[in-house]
Formats: sequence, structure tokens, C-alpha cells
Amino acid sequence: MGLFDDLGRFLETRIDEFLKDNPQLELQALEEKLYEQEQETRRLLADLRLREKQVEAEILTTAQDIQRWHVRIEKARSAGRKDLAEPAEAHEASLLREGNQKWGQMQVLKERIQQTEELQRKMQIRRQEVQAELKQVKTAQATQAEQGWAVDGWNQSFSDTNKAADPLERKFQQWETQEELNEMKRKMGK
Repeated sequence: MGLFDDLGRFLETRIDEFLKDNPQLELQALEEKLYEQEQETRRLLADLRLREKQVEAEILTTAQDIQRWHVRIEKARSAGRKDLAEPAEAHEASLLREGNQKWGQMQVLKERIQQTEELQRKMQIRRQEVQAELKQVKTAQATQAEQGWAVDGWNQSFSDTNKAADPLERKFQQWETQEELNEMKRKMGK
């Protein structure tokens, strides 16, 4: 396993170095990651809202059940039927506890929805910032490339002009070089 760990660390280091040398790639990876997280947050938000609607429906159903049992309790009391009224009251109390639990669930869901919406807004802002940085890096790289090409292109065309000078230029360079060599020989001979 040590070999795989070493290889993994080596590759991570090389990737980190590569990304540092190519900041646009690092920004593109970050932008893509933010986009994926934003999509995941949207799915989570949709799930939370769906669950909120379900809990709201459950609360409404429970409230209707409570009303129905409340009416039954009143009927049983009016008729003097304690044997029905007391168990109905216990059932109504149970429904009230259930309703309170569902209400608490809905409040938690509302808070999570609010937090998720805030997180989504922050991710959108960060993604826009990364996109702006990426645009700046690409613009800077394009400008550098144009400037580099302009200088290199001028230098190359200038040096090419010198290199591809007419044969007369070459002949003079050869003659001048030969003359310098002859002069050096003469001086050494003295």
C-alpha cells in the first residue's frame, strides 16, 4: 500500500503544480464544482419544499380530525355519554400532540429551506465571482499571447530578414571574418 500512497501523493503534487501553472484550469474546475453544488442545492431545495407541502397537508388533515373529534366530544357530553366523551378527549389530545409535532417539523423545514436558499444565493455569487476571475485570466493570457507574438513576430521577422539577407551580405560576413583571422595570424607571427 505504501507504493500506492506515494504514487497518490506524487500525482496530487503534480496536479497541484499543474493547476498553479495554469490558473484558468483551476478556476474552471472551481466553477464546475460550484455549478454542481448549486445544482445539488436546487435538488435539495425542491425536496425540502415538497416535504414542506406534504407536512402542511398532514397538518391540515390532523386539524380536520381534531375538529371532527371535538364535535363528537361535544355531542357525547350533551348526550351524557361520559363513556364516549372521555376516550374521545384522550384521542383528541393525541391528535393535538401529533399536530404540534407536525407543526414543529414544518418550522424546521421552513428554516432549512431558508438556510438552503441563502446557501444557494452565496454559491451563485461565488460562481459569478469565479466566472469573472476566469474571464480576467483568459483576457490577461490573450493579451500576453498577443504581446508575445508581436515581439517574437517582430524579432523573428527582423532576424529572418538578417538571416535571409542577400548573398552579398553573406559574402561580406565571410570575407570580414577571414580578414580578422588573417590579422590575428599576422600578429601572432610577429
